[in-house]
Amino acid sequence: MQKPVPSGRALVPFVSVENMARLITSIGLPRLLTELVDYIEQDFLRWQSFEKSPRLASHSEGGVIELMPTSDHVNYVFKYVNGHPVNLQRNLQTVVAFGVLSDVETGYPLLLTEMTLLTALRTAATSAMVARLLAPKDARVLALIGNGAQAEFQAIAMQTICGIEEVRLYDIDPAATAKTARNLAQTGLRIAECKSVEEAVLGAQIITTCTADKQNATILTDNLVGDGVHINAIGGDCPGKTELAAAILNRSDVFVEFPPQTRIEGEIQQMPEDFPVTELWQVLNGERPGRVSDRQITLFDSVGFAIEDFSAVRYIRDKIRDTDFKEDLDLLADPDDTRDLYGMMGRIAGARDEGAAR
Repeated sequence: MQKPVPSGRALVPFVSVENMARLITSIGLPRLLTELVDYIEQDFLRWQSFEKSPRLASHSEGGVIELMPTSDHVNYVFKYVNGHPVNLQRNLQTVVAFGVLSDVETGYPLLLTEMTLLTALRTAATSAMVARLLAPKDARVLALIGNGAQAEFQAIAMQTICGIEEVRLYDIDPAATAKTARNLAQTGLRIAECKSVEEAVLGAQIITTCTADKQNATILTDNLVGDGVHINAIGGDCPGKTELAAAILNRSDVFVEFPPQTRIEGEIQQMPEDFPVTELWQVLNGERPGRVSDRQITLFDSVGFAIEDFSAVRYIRDKIRDTDFKEDLDLLADPDDTRDLYGMMGRIAGARDEGAAR
């Protein structure tokens, strides 16, 4: 039953962390990821409909806070997200996020949602969508380097969308690898807990790097990358943060979301400004080739882009309709007389005081 709207106020649907978790469980993670891939693909296929810009970032020594906006001129979406690797030492998440979907015509918010879980979902869905395009068609083994908060989502997305059967795990923290193996134990995947990057990539056709340190690191060296593999590099996502040896990029065909952002934040920040890349939307619509040979190394230099968040929030908006996976927030002042905000304030405060006095 819809709650009555308080006088002078408009209610906005809100998806909390609890309700997001309930929604994911009710749909089922494999089905949700499959549906989310479809939403992201639909929006990439109408790439030219969107306003696009690199995200607005505020950097500090310990991390970064970012705003990621986009609009298709019907709806506007932005995400607030941070990246603070130092938070691991404080027992805090390295990434937290929330987002808003608004109506362009009125400017009114239509949905406020948690996006810490949702960002993990959309990142995994995007990785799997791209791997389906670029990885070898017979790929069955995934190496997952970095076993933090995103690891399980990545593995299940690759299993669901690409048919991966085995996941080889490695993290510098054995407890993170054990956590991931434990969480994936009932998925039907074969799990190998590895002692090194070298062991993890053995026999893998897809290599995902997903580490958190804000530094120019070399998680994957050139000698570990054989012909024909697909690399899904998702950890390098801000200036000064990389995971791959530059020599790997020189041997690979590199695919990106939005070049002006990726050249600032991705693996290709190591390369000259004219380093050649292919935009994913062009592969999806057939303008540019993806994988063209068995020996080709394909590399998705993934930094995360606002259109993926737009797709994810659009998906959540559609899935919560006529459900109880949301709350109503008293977020917007909306006086009957649009010019009398002051009078509305007094009436609301007066009504509250009168009710408290009874």
